[in-house]
Amino acid sequence: MSGHSSDDSSKLVQTIGPWQILFYGLGSMLGAGVYVLIGKAAGVLGNAVWLAFVAAMIAALLTGLSYASVGSRYPKAGGAAYVTQRAYRKPWLSYTVGIAVMMSGLTSMATGLQAIAESLVTHAGIALPVKLLAVLLALMVGAVIYRGIRESMWVNLFCTFVEVGGLLFIIAVGAKFWGGVDYWEVPPQAAGVGIAGISMVVILQGAVLTFFSFIGFEDILNVSEEVKEPRKSIPFGLVGAMIAATVIYMAVAITAVSVIPWSELSTSSAPLMEVAKRAAPWFGGIDRVYLFITIFSIGNTALLNYLMGSRLLYGMSRQGLMPKWMGRVHPVRRTPHVAVGVLFLIVTGLIVIGGVKQLAEATALLLLSVFVVVNLALLVLKFRKNEARGGFEVPWIVPVLGAIVCSILIISRIQGAITSPDPAMRTAPIVAAAVIVASLILHRILKPVEVVVHEE
Repeated sequence: MSGHSSDDSSKLVQTIGPWQILFYGLGSMLGAGVYVLIGKAAGVLGNAVWLAFVAAMIAALLTGLSYASVGSRYPKAGGAAYVTQRAYRKPWLSYTVGIAVMMSGLTSMATGLQAIAESLVTHAGIALPVKLLAVLLALMVGAVIYRGIRESMWVNLFCTFVEVGGLLFIIAVGAKFWGGVDYWEVPPQAAGVGIAGISMVVILQGAVLTFFSFIGFEDILNVSEEVKEPRKSIPFGLVGAMIAATVIYMAVAITAVSVIPWSELSTSSAPLMEVAKRAAPWFGGIDRVYLFITIFSIGNTALLNYLMGSRLLYGMSRQGLMPKWMGRVHPVRRTPHVAVGVLFLIVTGLIVIGGVKQLAEATALLLLSVFVVVNLALLVLKFRKNEARGGFEVPWIVPVLGAIVCSILIISRIQGAITSPDPAMRTAPIVAAAVIVASLILHRILKPVEVVVHEE
């Protein structure tokens, strides 16, 4: 079907520029996780930990380039759900993709807000129950998003500067230690045939570990409908954010192993905090500063996930995959206010029931599955006649390789779950499968009558 007819009152407004979208992507990727991840990666690759980020960036960039191409072709709020429907014309698949993307954001948001609430109760002495405080934080974030896309972008910009500032501080105080170690030194078990005597298998293990530090670039698709000149701005912002994140990650990794031996770094529960303390012993109260940075990092992730989810619900509503009333736009604020409210209720439910950490881990697998679907969707659309080309086109081999890389990551994670003696490892794949089944059942119950293939 050709699509719904819609007037301008139900559309979002294009206000986001290229640099704003770059910082949106950078804010989505940078997070508090890197403060712990550096230590884990150092345990795998020693002083060559920086190599893990290079390999992970190459792997992630394959899918990132596909997303940049998709965004320049189809700047729609439905993002992955929209391009899935356009390519395959299978509403059940588009619906499942949309639910998977939304759940990945909401579970991460619920987990993060509870972590912030726990920190505020423990360190700031706020006398409120953790869950109640987390719900109030969700309400605050929702209020910003309801207020408008400009306001949301300004808050993201501030939080991203705080995140980047914390990492740049570590680089700045640790730069004087650069050159003091062999950056190709690895643990004995990492030696082998590969790059500079480092086993290729071990490099890939490090890449798998650090790959998830680049997750977040995909959120850009869901705000693409509000981007000015998306054919140029989406590729610039998405690819630019991935390159900027890689440079920062590599510099932080080099700094970390320069200041603290990799063997010590790998056993630390807060490796970058230890790096900052050792490189800048004159800085009193650095623990409180990094608590502040962590809160803003997690808060920014929650903001961007909430923003992504609201635009995704709006876009899926416009496609006919969700009820029409979810696609309503506030006449003054020009935001999908109904979707914002619906997501607040869902996040509140996730916070109240608790135990969403395992669900959040499972959605990482779902996101990889979505990446496979989107890469192959781009391939289908590239070879389909009469499909309009975007402002940023990639060779067909890029989405093919992107799909292969993500498939390998999925298989390795499932294989690890099967072979691991730890039963907890099997939880994430089981929960991921359960989310997919639940999505299919929900689609069956709410079976859309009129699904849009082309929404112009």
